[in-house]
Formats: sequence, structure tokens, C-alpha cells
Amino acid sequence: MERWCGKAAVVTGATGGIGSAIAQVLAKEGMQVVGIDLKTEREGIISVGKGTVQYQQCNITDLVELADTFKWIDSLGGVDVMVNCAGYSKIGHITSVGTNPIPDSEILRTMDVNIKAMIFCTRHAVDSMKRRGVDGHVVNINSIAGHYIPFTSEFNVYTSSKYSVTAFTGALANELATFGNKIKTTSISPGLVQTPLSSAFIADFSAVPALQPVDIANAVLYAVSTPPHVNVTEMTVQPVAGLRK
Repeated sequence: MERWCGKAAVVTGATGGIGSAIAQVLAKEGMQVVGIDLKTEREGIISVGKGTVQYQQCNITDLVELADTFKWIDSLGGVDVMVNCAGYSKIGHITSVGTNPIPDSEILRTMDVNIKAMIFCTRHAVDSMKRRGVDGHVVNINSIAGHYIPFTSEFNVYTSSKYSVTAFTGALANELATFGNKIKTTSISPGLVQTPLSSAFIADFSAVPALQPVDIANAVLYAVSTPPHVNVTEMTVQPVAGLRK
């Protein structure tokens, strides 16, 4: 991590769950982290280990607000590592065939947060890296639900958004390689993690194997700490004895 010491990382969904853990771990290793979230009560620059975390309120689904936020980040020096972690899920069925159809607004929000905002955050971050000649790194927090259909029929819209993350990360890697750009891309797909998001459908975490947010943060740390010529393009992280249902 020496080459990233003092460099800037942007983490979305940074005030809770996996995003919070990622912001803390990267800061401890010496990065200057900007943590973006829809709501944050934290103000100022907080020292963490060898680095810092500065939280910034931003609705990443609002393109004007997002652009203004990245302009502000550029005024601080720009983006070196982009971690797209913000996520949203609403349990329910896609159509009226099911007994619990998801409202239209929740389908739109799921896709807006999980894939559309990720694409636009990445565009801003890569633009910052390109303008400054930085061989940066884009890390997308995906899910095992982005690789196979999970065990419940009420998880389908979230799954669709995460399959899109898998496709987007691969397409981005191909584009960067086509034009000889050395920005790295990594998709990290966790299994069950004990977070507020997953608590919506897991009543008792003691009954099932589950990861902690810091486990995924450490996976991000590993991916970004690889040598410049090494790119971990895809990583799946699951709890020991976790079943793939």
C-alpha cells in the first residue's frame, strides 16, 4: 500500500456496513478517504490510523449533485481509487404473479443506486484519473447474486442489478485495455455479510454463516495493494461453511 499512502480514495455508501469498513481500512493504511453517502451526520476531517476520512453528503442518483460533488473532490486533488459500494435492496416479486410485487419506485431506486450511480461515479473517477495521468483503481462491490440466482424468488430485482455490475465491470476492463489505459478494475462479490441491508431478510445471523463488513474491506485492501502489473479482476468472498443455495 505504500504507493497509495497520501493518495485519495472515494467510497460510496460510506457511513454504514461494508462502505464504512472500507473507508476505515483504507484510511488506516494511509489513504485520504472521501466517504460519500445520502445522509451523514459526521463533519470535518477525521484522522484514522495513518490517513483520514472526510464524509460528504451526496445523493449519487442525482446527476447534478453527483457532478458537483466530484468537482469538489477534484478541487481537493482528484480521485486515485474509486470504490463503488453504495447498494439498495427491496425484497419482493417482479410481477403481479407473485404475492408481494415490488412497487415501481423501488425497482427504479434499486437500479438507480446499484448500477446507474455506479456507472456515473466511475465515469467521473476515471475522468479525474485520466486528466491527471494516474493509473488508478476502480473497485465495484458486487454480490454472489451477480453470478447466480439466489435461493429466494423475492430477490430478483436486486439480482438483476448485480448481474449488471458484473457485466459493467467486465466491459470497463475491456475498454480500458483497448485504449492502453492502466487503470485497474476489480469486482468483489461477497456472500452473506452481516449488515443492515441483509438484516432485511435474515432474522437471526447466529443461525447462518456470515461475514463481517471488515472481511470485505480487507478484500478491497488486498486488491488495491497488488503490484502495478497485477490486476485482481474478480474476487468472491464467502463465509466458511456458507451454502450456495
